[in-house]
Amino acid sequence: MTGERVGGAVTWGLLGAWVVHDLEELATVPGWLRRKVPELRKRFPQVPEGVWRRAETMGAAEFATAVGVMGAVVGTAAATGRLTGGRSGFYQSALTGFGLHGVMHMAQAAVVRGCTPGSVTSPLVVLPFTLWARGRLRKAGVLRPARPRDVVAGLAAAGAATVASHVVARQLLRSARRTS
Repeated sequence: MTGERVGGAVTWGLLGAWVVHDLEELATVPGWLRRKVPELRKRFPQVPEGVWRRAETMGAAEFATAVGVMGAVVGTAAATGRLTGGRSGFYQSALTGFGLHGVMHMAQAAVVRGCTPGSVTSPLVVLPFTLWARGRLRKAGVLRPARPRDVVAGLAAAGAATVASHVVARQLLRSARRTS
């Protein structure tokens, strides 16, 4: 049924689903990295050493701050989606990126042959929400087609946002240490 209204559950739901997913990551990432990086370093020697060092030195405070920064990005995308009735390219790209992020978590779990941070809520929350929201956007006639170049651009934007959130988190924590 084309022309259906896109409600807040579709747009603000992105932020809600993201919060549920990132609560899992906040609860599991720091401890998981401490326990698993030595084993993963041996299993995957082709991964550059700098990646492993970065994973080992990232503290819980930096990770939590980066999650907060990313939350601002996702919240802005959800708000933009709400204000435009789901038409916003930024909102739709964030929604697609969120779904691809869930697929990535499931692929990580398959590669390491075990549970990884984010792999529980990805099939239970991330992917079902993304598919449902995209279906609602399609019914409303506002879903932009996801062409391969859009998927690549979305993955690049999600990667850049992740890196940027960690850079901002490090800067914020550095500034906080200087002022205290």
